Amino acid sequence: MEKTKENKILALKYRPKIFKDLIGQEVIAETILNAIKIGKTPNAYLLSGIRGTGKTSTARLIAKALNCSKNTNENGLCDEKDSCGHCREIENSNHIDVLEQDAATATGVDNIRDLIENSKYNPTNAKYKVYILDEAHALSKNSWQALLKTLEEPPSKLRFIFATTEPRKVPVTILSRCQRFDLRRVSLEKIFNHIKKISEIEKGKISDDSLRLLARASEGSVRDGISLLDRALVFQSLNPDKIIEDKDVRRMLGLADRSKLIHLLKFAFEGDEKKATQHLRELMEDGLDAKNFLNDILELIYLFSRRINLGPIEQDLFISEGELELIDKTSKDLNIEDLGLFWQLTLKTIEDLKVVSNENVALEMYLMQLIHVKNIEDHDAKINFSESRSITSLTQKKLVDENNNDLNPTNPAKNQLKNMEQIKTLTNKNLENKIKKDEKIQVRSFSDLIFLTEKNKESELKYDLERNVKLVSFENGKIAINFNENLNKNFIKNLSHKLFEWTGIRWIITLSKEEGLKTWHQEKIDEKAKVLRKEKQTEVFKEMTTIFPDAELIDVKIEKDE
Repeated sequence: MEKTKENKILALKYRPKIFKDLIGQEVIAETILNAIKIGKTPNAYLLSGIRGTGKTSTARLIAKALNCSKNTNENGLCDEKDSCGHCREIENSNHIDVLEQDAATATGVDNIRDLIENSKYNPTNAKYKVYILDEAHALSKNSWQALLKTLEEPPSKLRFIFATTEPRKVPVTILSRCQRFDLRRVSLEKIFNHIKKISEIEKGKISDDSLRLLARASEGSVRDGISLLDRALVFQSLNPDKIIEDKDVRRMLGLADRSKLIHLLKFAFEGDEKKATQHLRELMEDGLDAKNFLNDILELIYLFSRRINLGPIEQDLFISEGELELIDKTSKDLNIEDLGLFWQLTLKTIEDLKVVSNENVALEMYLMQLIHVKNIEDHDAKINFSESRSITSLTQKKLVDENNNDLNPTNPAKNQLKNMEQIKTLTNKNLENKIKKDEKIQVRSFSDLIFLTEKNKESELKYDLERNVKLVSFENGKIAINFNENLNKNFIKNLSHKLFEWTGIRWIITLSKEEGLKTWHQEKIDEKAKVLRKEKQTEVFKEMTTIFPDAELIDVKIEKDE
């Protein structure tokens, strides 16, 4: 990579020119290049991966390698200093036989039909005509259908290259006709080394700690890492003698000092609301970004969990020795159960940020909830706390025992604990004895679960399971569901309690964003309709309608042999 005199943004200036420039995608680059060298290229490529991993750059390199007129080196491309006309034109996006189209802005079937019509003609002056469709998942269903036949039997001199961040949205019929390459997230170390090399070429004065922060913030995207470096160097350009330190980068990105975050969490875990809130407000004054803050919290929760389960964390490029010591010290007073609850609460708060107008207030509320959860020392109370948050907010939560009106309304945490203890006193001993004496009930399917609610006369649970729940997955001890707006807000809590009572094990019930199956009730309706349609085709029914023209078939009963 040589420095040019052009005043381009760094992400364009250091865009890969050859396959070896693809950072972190060495295996994919070698596979594609070898196929081109031996002449075994597919009719269509599908390049998938997160933003900034090199999908569009790889597509252009494929187009260059297919049409390069020199191929003078092992990279399958001509020498950069003496490049052929095809390579130069493709790199500048003005080659007549290489069409690059953004599918997000041309999603209609008419655009695809025009493309198909043009594909019938041979390339003008290149070896192959190449169509690059970026953001391919944005194409409409009709557009994919129009393209299907051409993909199946394309002209010999035509190649398609699809690039997408969401391959699951691409129809299976298309995927089966493409050679797929998944460009993975690039490791932080490789991004760090890459942007350090660029900063040296650009003569930027920036510390290694700052570069590490930029690499972390890139989240595995090389382009994002280079763009962030560009921002930092622009910041430095106003003061050429200044060396960019990590505090400057944190302020630029709205990141919190990790050591300060650890101290904040330490105060929260200890239940010191005053100090924790004070720490949070200091971070807010420093320009804290709410989403970055919560993502950093998630990372710390992971590090605490890793420290507890796997022992001391090995020092690597992105965790300082001082931070490791703080993590070791703080993790001694934690347990995995608490960390799991903190993780769920943090994820929920990230979702809440999308709808709140004041992020600072949301963060303070999150901190208070974190302390509140920590102060609940009863295991079952924690479970119910977590489950109830899945359906309704904390402010709507009411865990007051109707039979005990003397609970202190001024301390909801204590009330919750007291209430749970009262419930446990009444049921736990009897329940434990029952489980010991009786054989544990096995629930092997969703149908078994519905039957169990009917058998135990849990009519509300049965009604919700049949009509308001869509099953996503069912395993032993784990159920994932989708639901409609009619579902009882206490459904998960009630079902978890009953499953524990019936089976003797704690079931994990999660809410999924997947559509799931039809409701049990709707499936029964569909089954009945299918049986009726089948019976209407029988000779018996046809004979009956000739005798009774106005007759309607409304139900079918199958007599079982005794």
